[in-house]
Amino acid sequence: MARTGAGTAYRPERIVPQWLVTACLVICVLGLLVSAYLTWESFSGGATLACPEGETINCAKVTESQWSKLFGIPVAPLGLLFFAAMAWLTRGTAFRRSGKGMDQLRLVVVGVGLAMVFYLVWAELFKIGAICLWCTVVHVLTFALFVVLIFGQIMIEPAPARVRYKDRVKR
Repeated sequence: MARTGAGTAYRPERIVPQWLVTACLVICVLGLLVSAYLTWESFSGGATLACPEGETINCAKVTESQWSKLFGIPVAPLGLLFFAAMAWLTRGTAFRRSGKGMDQLRLVVVGVGLAMVFYLVWAELFKIGAICLWCTVVHVLTFALFVVLIFGQIMIEPAPARVRYKDRVKR
């Protein structure tokens, strides 16, 4: 059971499926690794970017295009920040806390990430005319995180009834 501090309200912990925490952690770690690689490549000039260069699949063309920056900031470090934030928001203690604030924040952040993915896929397909395989991995991981969070949120159970009853009796 969790107490929020001296003099504050008692908040029982919710029951969270272990697969939800594990799946989010795995997705976030993979996203961090790929985003770190893309960040490294974006700041080193992309000279060693491991990706085939063809007409359709061309990571260098994508990562060096004007669409690879948002308001002058390369999107690769933004992906790194996104997965770091999501790793913090999806840790076990954040899921188990009762209250809707963290749930809503988590869904808003992953929603913004998914919107960014749609924008970047649109840019790759219709503006750049090439696809970056590393970027696609990040896009798939972001979508997977969104799906896991949506289904996982449904599976989270409120604190057991006996705990909620004890909580009411204490007041």
